[in-house]
Amino acid sequence: MKKKINYLGFLSLLSLISILGYFTDNAGLYGFLGFLYYLRYFAVIPDELFKLNVRKAATTAWLSELILFVPLIYTSYFIFDPSKALRIAFGLSFAFAIFIFTIVMLISEYRENAGIDDD
Repeated sequence: MKKKINYLGFLSLLSLISILGYFTDNAGLYGFLGFLYYLRYFAVIPDELFKLNVRKAATTAWLSELILFVPLIYTSYFIFDPSKALRIAFGLSFAFAIFIFTIVMLISEYRENAGIDDD
């Protein structure tokens, strides 16, 4: 039987961007090391429940990004330089969406494991 690849693990490749932080002296790129967390998904077999959990987490993250984007534009316009407001709002809403995706996945996995422990 052919082993299935869990494509969520490939998000860990984004952590390679942090190497550019060393060469360009841009400390903000070290935040990409957080994507190393997704290495663990190479060991997870992607069954139907896992795919459903990923779909739920992605939907929640996408909707939260859409809802948060407009208020972030307004607040960043007044707090930061108005010419950078859109860039900052895009970056913050994207970071928040990734954070929400990870949290929803953690909660889903915790509930799944708690259901297995109850059996």
